[in-house]
Amino acid sequence: MRYLHTMVRVTDVDASLDFYCNKLGLVEVRRHENEKGRFTLIFLAAPGDTDTSKAKRAPELELTYNWDPETYTGGRNFGHLAYKVDNVYETCQRLMDAGVTINRPPRDGNMAFVRSPDNISIEILQEGDPLPPQEPWVSMPNTGVW
Repeated sequence: MRYLHTMVRVTDVDASLDFYCNKLGLVEVRRHENEKGRFTLIFLAAPGDTDTSKAKRAPELELTYNWDPETYTGGRNFGHLAYKVDNVYETCQRLMDAGVTINRPPRDGNMAFVRSPDNISIEILQEGDPLPPQEPWVSMPNTGVW
């Protein structure tokens, strides 16, 4: 058995790709348009996980866009997506500079949470040991829910 991907439904492909690729830093590895089923599947991977050979393919994020408008409701029962980064502070600063709200700042130098345009909670974890706590993160309050 091998873990393949996590699927999340999106309502706006452009806004979702802007968030996941331009802001979060994922890379589109393939796309499938299904006219009969009226949906588009877009598969994203972390930059270091773009080898698409079966032997080396890392788990991906599948964005599912249904062509016919739907209203999606969700709750915390989904949980969240999680990505490790080289520097949690630099990643959060880059996201903030791009207009993304940091819902749970990395006060501990280890973990932060943000949300996608479709309200999917995303955990950002420090690779390796936590970084020493530093401002402005230490005193930054939570915003919204994560």
